[in-house]
Amino acid sequence: MNELLNEILQAREDRAAKQQMLLNTYQKPLLCFTMNIPGPKKLDRDVSVGFFVGCRLLADALSHCKILHREEHCLITGCEGYYVVDLPATELKALAVEIEDTDPIGRLFDMDVLDIDGRKLTREALGHPRRKCLLCDTDAVICASTRAHSLEQLTDRTGFLLYLAARNWLSEYIGAKAYGALLLEVSTTPKPGLVDRDNNGAHRDMGMKHFFASANALRSYLCKFAETGYLTRDLPPKEAFLKLRPIGMEAEAAMKKATHGVNTHKGAIFSLGLLCAAAGRTDPFTWGEDTLLSQCAAMCQDVLQDFAGVTPENAKTEGERLYAQYGITGVRGQAKDGYPAVKNIGLPVFRGGLSRGLSVNDAGCATLLHLIAATDDTNLIRRSDRQTQQAVRRQVAQLLEGDPYPAQSVIRGLDQEFIQRNLSPGGSADLLAMTYFLYSLS
Repeated sequence: MNELLNEILQAREDRAAKQQMLLNTYQKPLLCFTMNIPGPKKLDRDVSVGFFVGCRLLADALSHCKILHREEHCLITGCEGYYVVDLPATELKALAVEIEDTDPIGRLFDMDVLDIDGRKLTREALGHPRRKCLLCDTDAVICASTRAHSLEQLTDRTGFLLYLAARNWLSEYIGAKAYGALLLEVSTTPKPGLVDRDNNGAHRDMGMKHFFASANALRSYLCKFAETGYLTRDLPPKEAFLKLRPIGMEAEAAMKKATHGVNTHKGAIFSLGLLCAAAGRTDPFTWGEDTLLSQCAAMCQDVLQDFAGVTPENAKTEGERLYAQYGITGVRGQAKDGYPAVKNIGLPVFRGGLSRGLSVNDAGCATLLHLIAATDDTNLIRRSDRQTQQAVRRQVAQLLEGDPYPAQSVIRGLDQEFIQRNLSPGGSADLLAMTYFLYSLS
């Protein structure tokens, strides 16, 4: 314990030195963001979530400002954020005070603003009252100096505020990212055989309006997947997965109601719902694709059990038939293995397209083609047969050998061919939505 206290004291000295260095370097006001966590333990998963919420709120508040320097750290001695902003110190302090006072979690935020001369601006200088105690309406400084409340009381209140922030704000954030991925996927144009802004692809029963209606209906469920992930963060992954199934059934019913029975997002409900839960279970500062996809794999280790003993003769679903005849595991197999198509194909191709200067749309179009060429898309098989799907894979792979990022005119030609042949790679479209979602989080 003494060693940790010494580290905390040393961290304060290091923080002061860093503040002075940044002020000397940039000659602009500095906002230093730390967490007000009582007791010697300054970091755990929930504290990290609270700090993440504060960082995102700061990012929103400073979106119109020129940020000259930004860094954020989660350390055993506490979370630290440094923001050098080209903004008058009084305006920067006003933004910080608003964040601290608007949301309950803001009571755990310490957002100090230093002017270029190193002077710390106070709330009182801007006409704001001093901060209240965590537990009562008394001045926080008075309560602290008189030890009016026990450490246990303060810790319990802190834990409750962190819990609220994670359960409400974080789940909304994750759900909004997943919702955005659904909208971006359907809007990506052109997509061979799929609904997009050009046409309805090979579909006669659905169009853009169905996908928008479905996405709107699913948004609250995507948040619920994330919330459930957070609430089951201490359960074994397989047990957490079982908690997701009833939500998935409710989401599918909501989708069908919104689309009058049209299946727009059944596959996406499974995969994006799983990813939302994985994000909810995970420290947001570790939201790389390796971490999230590994969490998906851990939750889905038993998803192929339903295929045990299935034969072509007793198969009850199309998925069971494909598994019995060809050993194709579809989206279940992708999930069990941590979505290798997204990790090894989708994200690298999408990032590669952006690094070439392509727009998000055009990089997404190319990514979809690579996913079609790399996976056994069960939607393609259902709308044709196994041989046709394999031939399509070879055809698209050959096209990509000539140019991994084909021109839009080339993709539109492929779109017309798919429409004429009634082909629609819906499984690959779901993987594209996952690619968008993971990219937006990481």
